[in-house]
Amino acid sequence: MISSLTPRDPRVGFGFDVHAFGPGDHVWLAGVRVPHSQGVVAHSDGDVLLHALCDALLGALALGDIGQHFPDTDPQWRGAASAQFVAHCLGLAKARGYRIGNVDLTLLAEAPRLRGHREAMVARVAELLEVEPEAVGLKATTTERLGFTGRGEGLAAQAAVLLLARS
Repeated sequence: MISSLTPRDPRVGFGFDVHAFGPGDHVWLAGVRVPHSQGVVAHSDGDVLLHALCDALLGALALGDIGQHFPDTDPQWRGAASAQFVAHCLGLAKARGYRIGNVDLTLLAEAPRLRGHREAMVARVAELLEVEPEAVGLKATTTERLGFTGRGEGLAAQAAVLLLARS
């Protein structure tokens, strides 16, 4: 039987992450420090976009989720930069013969706005994934003031990733 993790066929993954707002003066989004009136409550740096990206990568590889690889019960991850998590997940993909085809990231929040930070965020994700910026989609939407994001209680992110066999 051939392993389902051989780079024969493209693989798609989807990720989602949520963090509540808490004390602070900035949030981390896509590896970029974004000034904000609040921070997030998280064990690591709480970067919802990179956490969703990790879950998408792990999902495409059928290797569980970010909590299994970086449990919040492990003190070594307290305050950790989410870029470390992305590097680990990318390494898993590469070890199995895959490369990134493209990623699509969506921030769901009333605030902060991405304006003025989008270009740096796309560049940072491209750098982390070792792809050209054109392979990174990034957008934001509100929830029309509905739900916890609409009430300004936190933010959420979605990510989709396409893995292709390395050539």
